Amino acid sequence: MSMKGQRETVAWREGGTPISSLFDDPYFSLADGLAETRHVFLAGNDLPRRFRNGFSIAELGFGTGLNLLATAIAWRGAQVDGRLSYTSFEAFPMPGDDMARALAVFPELADEVGPLLTAWEAGERRFTLGPVDVEVIVGDARVTLPGWTDRADAWFLDGFSPAKNPELWTGDLMADVASHTRPKGTFATYTAAGFVRRGLQAAGFQVERAKGYGHKRHMSRGVLDGAL
Repeated sequence: MSMKGQRETVAWREGGTPISSLFDDPYFSLADGLAETRHVFLAGNDLPRRFRNGFSIAELGFGTGLNLLATAIAWRGAQVDGRLSYTSFEAFPMPGDDMARALAVFPELADEVGPLLTAWEAGERRFTLGPVDVEVIVGDARVTLPGWTDRADAWFLDGFSPAKNPELWTGDLMADVASHTRPKGTFATYTAAGFVRRGLQAAGFQVERAKGYGHKRHMSRGVLDGAL
């Protein structure tokens, strides 16, 4: 499925949930997207316990920016001295007005949303949110990730459903994720699809299924060449 040249448009379900028109999939949990982010991506990577100066997070799928904002709040709450690096790979950036509407349902994020939207609507894809250095790399991750010169301590694998967006879950891309992960680095994702777990295992991660958020029975998490 090639979507080269297409642009994202957002549909809305009752209750304010944004739906990707390209992938016919919600950007976050219909129940509570912020709680799901904290369960899957933060707790799934054993954060904020592992935070330290210079910690690097990378993400497949920036979407609404919800994961970034939740991470920024967790970093501040952990009172870590120093800076956090956050790099996200996004093929189809969300329009700024849709991002504002999506994030407005989370009043807890209000202090962080303003600076994000200011940068986003100005077309900035490298910016800071206080102590967090952010870069959103626009383009197909299968093309952009191999050229990335850094490595992450933790990965948020947050593409749309593997059934609807299989390109972002291929074995080759999971191998690129592994090659851009620091020793003992981790990943977490909401999906427990067998081919995704097998791809991550083949790439060198020790993978386990964990309790999913809400109605989802399982999620996946893992460590590169190390015990969970």
